[in-house]
Amino acid sequence: MIKVIPFESLGHAKHGWLNARHHFSFARYYDPERMGYPPLVVWNDDEIKPKTGFGKHPHDNMEIITYVRQGAITHQDSMGNVGRTEAGDVQAMSAGTGVFHSEHNEEEEETVLFQIWIQSADKNVEPRWEARAFPKQSNDVLVPLVSGRDMHKDLDTLMIYQDAAIFAGTISAGKSYVHPLEPGRHMYLVPSKGEVSVNGEKVNARDGVYIQEETELRITATADAEIVLADLPVMS
Repeated sequence: MIKVIPFESLGHAKHGWLNARHHFSFARYYDPERMGYPPLVVWNDDEIKPKTGFGKHPHDNMEIITYVRQGAITHQDSMGNVGRTEAGDVQAMSAGTGVFHSEHNEEEEETVLFQIWIQSADKNVEPRWEARAFPKQSNDVLVPLVSGRDMHKDLDTLMIYQDAAIFAGTISAGKSYVHPLEPGRHMYLVPSKGEVSVNGEKVNARDGVYIQEETELRITATADAEIVLADLPVMS
């Protein structure tokens, strides 16, 4: 099953400093048909104006992943971490027993990012935060950037407390990438740039794609594309 969720149909919140699109119900946007695909519960497409951002606020027992697409975001938290994550790079925070953090655009240009929330499998762990620079070109493959899966434990990925992984990469126009879909798992995919077909279904930039009960995922770029993919266990 391939379900395409057009960008134009996403929830929309505009706060002056923030222009946000919500793939799933979030804050004041509520749609009973779009409650996420647990353990994936939030996928926000945020545009943040210069010198603004999210003030200090709390989380617990959630894996919060930020994929920066343009500009940079500056993170501060109650654990004493301070870090700047720029376009093409990723940060991951395991909120665990509880943490306060802020995310600000300290740049002179707009920051554009995906914020992805995945429910933690291990509850009340010690909070942690980490960011990493990843290669900006992936030669027509998707690579794991964030993972809590055993198969990735020896790779240079950011760790989360869930049997899930976030992949990303670029695919050149005319090229294809095939990703296997294991039994008992599902996926959510968003092209941050470009245009692709997913198992024959046309997908535009910033559309969402839900994938389940397929044996493999074939992504073909009809224009140069950048892809972010969540590979997830199916929750009972």
